[in-house]
Amino acid sequence: MKTFMIAAGALALMLGTFSPAQAAGCLKGAAVGGVAGHVAGHGVLGAAAGCAVGRHQANKSARQAAQQQQAPTDSTPSKR
Repeated sequence: MKTFMIAAGALALMLGTFSPAQAAGCLKGAAVGGVAGHVAGHGVLGAAAGCAVGRHQANKSARQAAQQQQAPTDSTPSKR
């Protein structure tokens, strides 16, 4: 239980340092990483790594969505 409380405190500190736009994916990743880290005996490290991976995945999907919006929507050749 002590490890869980430390991990929850570390997560709260991490979320407090990021703006809401940067925290996308951090909470979900930290929860998954914290559980996996707890099983391995390193809950805080797992939560921190999960937060980093979650943010990376969220940023990657945001970049892909932005690229799709910039792509031309009409890619079929016109028939004349």
